[in-house]
Amino acid sequence: LASASPRRREIFTMLGLDFTVQAADIAEAVAPGLPPEETVMSLAAQKAAAVKECMGDSQRTIVGADTVVFFQNRIFGKPKSFQEAFSMLSALSGNTHQVYTGVTLIRIKKESGHFSQESRTFSEGTDVSFYPMTEREICDYIATGEPMDKAGAYGIQGKAAIFVKGIRGDYNNVVGLPIARLYQELKSWKEKK
Repeated sequence: LASASPRRREIFTMLGLDFTVQAADIAEAVAPGLPPEETVMSLAAQKAAAVKECMGDSQRTIVGADTVVFFQNRIFGKPKSFQEAFSMLSALSGNTHQVYTGVTLIRIKKESGHFSQESRTFSEGTDVSFYPMTEREICDYIATGEPMDKAGAYGIQGKAAIFVKGIRGDYNNVVGLPIARLYQELKSWKEKK
């Protein structure tokens, strides 16, 4: 797992996968103006490739992922300050936004004494609708500290759950990893052996 995200680790554990964590140490860079789906796929690919480089050749599957919140043609990453978190949550209040997660899988296998590599990259999108929030609710939520390491300044699986009016799509995608799609991709590789 090429991610330091505790939520992604929890998802991997929930799936019963045998895994190790090797966080990707990269300066996240994407071309400006990319659609959110391409942005997260590019970042996921960069993370997976960085971890592959530092791990060398050995049979394994590397999973890189990146998640962003998208609203009114803006990508909301992790807030860097109280004010940025407040601005993000104020914008999302009473509205529907999208959460995109990009995933890159790199499978390294040994056949006839040689290592080969195969990779796949995909993205998933989920619509999330928020109830209107008061300034006091937003400030109280930010004061918990929960928003500061999460794209869009909220964690759907945490205290922000009380603001979520509804979702359309994969709930786990909003948490940080679309596990149903990930499982299907891994399964298709296993069937291909």
